[in-house]
Amino acid sequence: MNEKLSSLPSPYALTTDNTELVFVKKDALWRVAHYGERSNVAADAVLLTECRYNAESFGRATLETYPSFGADYGDNDGQMGMCKYGAIQAQHADGNTTIQWRCADAWLAADEEGVEHVVFDLEDTTRPFRARQHFRAVKAADVIETWVELEHDEPAPVRLSIMDSFGLDFANIGTEFEVLSVCGQWACEAVQDSTRLARGQRIDLGSRSGVRDAWENNPAVMVSLGCPLDEDRGTVFAGALAWPGAWEISVQHTLHHTLRVRAGAANLSGAYVLDAGKRLTLPKFIFTYSTQGMGGASRALHRWARGWHLPHGKVVRDVLLNSWEGAYFDFTEKTLTDMMDGTAKLGGELFVIDDGWFGRGAHARNDDTCGLGDWIWNEEKLPKGLAYLVKEANARGLKLGLWFEPEMANTASDLAEAHPDWIIREKNRPLRVGRGKSQVVLDMSNPAVRDAIFDQVDAVIRSANGLSYIKWDANADFMNAGSTYLDADHQANIWFDYTVGVMELIARLRVAHPEIVYQACSSGGAHADYGWLAYADEFWGSDNSCAQQRVFIQWGEELFYPACCVASHVTVSPNHQTHRTSPLKFRFDVAFSGRLGFELHPKGMTEEEIRFCTDAVESYKRLRTTIQQGDLYRLVSPYKNDHAALMFVSADRRKAVVCVYGMARLAMQGNPAPLHLRGLYPNLRYRITEINKAAESHIGPLEGKAFGGDALMTQGLPFTLGNEDDSLVLELTAE
Repeated sequence: MNEKLSSLPSPYALTTDNTELVFVKKDALWRVAHYGERSNVAADAVLLTECRYNAESFGRATLETYPSFGADYGDNDGQMGMCKYGAIQAQHADGNTTIQWRCADAWLAADEEGVEHVVFDLEDTTRPFRARQHFRAVKAADVIETWVELEHDEPAPVRLSIMDSFGLDFANIGTEFEVLSVCGQWACEAVQDSTRLARGQRIDLGSRSGVRDAWENNPAVMVSLGCPLDEDRGTVFAGALAWPGAWEISVQHTLHHTLRVRAGAANLSGAYVLDAGKRLTLPKFIFTYSTQGMGGASRALHRWARGWHLPHGKVVRDVLLNSWEGAYFDFTEKTLTDMMDGTAKLGGELFVIDDGWFGRGAHARNDDTCGLGDWIWNEEKLPKGLAYLVKEANARGLKLGLWFEPEMANTASDLAEAHPDWIIREKNRPLRVGRGKSQVVLDMSNPAVRDAIFDQVDAVIRSANGLSYIKWDANADFMNAGSTYLDADHQANIWFDYTVGVMELIARLRVAHPEIVYQACSSGGAHADYGWLAYADEFWGSDNSCAQQRVFIQWGEELFYPACCVASHVTVSPNHQTHRTSPLKFRFDVAFSGRLGFELHPKGMTEEEIRFCTDAVESYKRLRTTIQQGDLYRLVSPYKNDHAALMFVSADRRKAVVCVYGMARLAMQGNPAPLHLRGLYPNLRYRITEINKAAESHIGPLEGKAFGGDALMTQGLPFTLGNEDDSLVLELTAE
């Protein structure tokens, strides 16, 4: 409970360093008068908004902070209208289907330094139904967080058919809009696309998986406030929903140029049943306003994530090697210790044992058909146990990590056979199964399930005596829409309550073992979202580790999520997913633009390759603070050019790393245009060094020379680039 500091005066400007969200009280409610760049007088924004001509008679702007379905509004001539675009819609205990809010209190809440926190206490005018709405401005990040808590004391449950976390109408924010989103599936995550939002048109994004929430669409969006979207210029609204379950985001452009944005958890099986006395906390929506195009919006979200959201946002990530593509299910203790030797030789700091280390007897996990849910190490495969492997890793200067899939089970497992009622399933219907023709999703709405999984995972961590990292995977959707734990009246709650249960489980594990670093993985990049990143330190970008395709995947993911979160691994050639052959340098240079790692068995590498990797890893370690904690500038898009380029600039702007990747380049096409760098101090001189060098330099006589930041940004940096799969990485150091 946040302490109340003072009541809110009207008008009130909730500010960040460069933006403001202006609220004004009108009648019994608070409304949004302005969102955008800061002004000196909040009352000016109020008057300009109130005097704006608005002739909409049906879908008119509803500027209340939390518009409700069925609420009334008055026109200038005294006629009344009804809001049909509410962010919340409920059926009360007496059957009434509308909400008419009044604001019982509006106040400034205590929070950490550099954060301004406003709270609106809303209540229905005729029923004991309440909402507490929060707006939390993180000043240095230019980001605002918002969420809502619902509760009631009605004589019977209230049914919520819409329960969005965010629902604002911006009545004078622009007249033309273009919407950017990223969509994906297995091995093809984060595909970037955009479309002009015509007047009267609404775009709906969402995920109906229940688990793999960042497929179909990622729960994030950018909207240009004046077409078209541009990387460096123009104004952009960007938002992300921190919810790793089923969700919906909609963006609407009304006839009279109101931008209507809604975002929240989705009810897929019917209305959510909220019992009296229960408080329901809806997920956070995070949003920002940029006058520096898409790039400015990305950097604001990245700063917020690293400084105010990620569990270990300011800690640089280890270079790791994951065993999956190097061994799959087929390994012994000797296989693993050999891979540890290779990891140490490459300069790695962490070795992660992927799927296949657990289950016993008939349920030993030697393929994907059995064992999930039985989190106990396989004595036959690993006779000396996990503590031995931790000790072996530590002896080589490495940490040890393990793969888990806590949300899932196989029907062929001790857990599922003992507790078939713990599986998400529908009453009196056949059980659908997924991967391995046996995988099912556990009912995380059930506290007994969460307790059992916690006890197993906790016991593994304690028995390992020094485990440092957990890769948390999830390889199925909801295939059955029911719960044996929830009663008949609450069956539709499974979509929301399951997700709350998963988050409670990982939060409990984090408290018990705060030293553990978590990677969120779900069939690849389907857990790339800020819901998971409230508890996990990073996410696996994609099971597709092909460097060419990873350029596009990581480009899309880093539109919204910082590089420190994006696990990017050097893998073998030909690639296991695409069978594409790529030079080791290209694979390494692509992996530089995220959290660097390996997905291979080092025994297959030549001594020359190992020397290259060792040198490159040392360079990455020297530069990783800039890459993982710096500001990202996207210089050349792979969607529009035959090469891609991006750069990372340190917080003090004295260091920078530039990555360039040849994509669909044809032979004899000449050199690309010079790179116009970004984010440097104009009056400082930067010495340029190429790292991960191949036989010939890509910058020739410029190697080792220093140039003014102004010249590098305005005139540009010349470079050479061969055919596709050619690449370069440059280090810039201010003198």
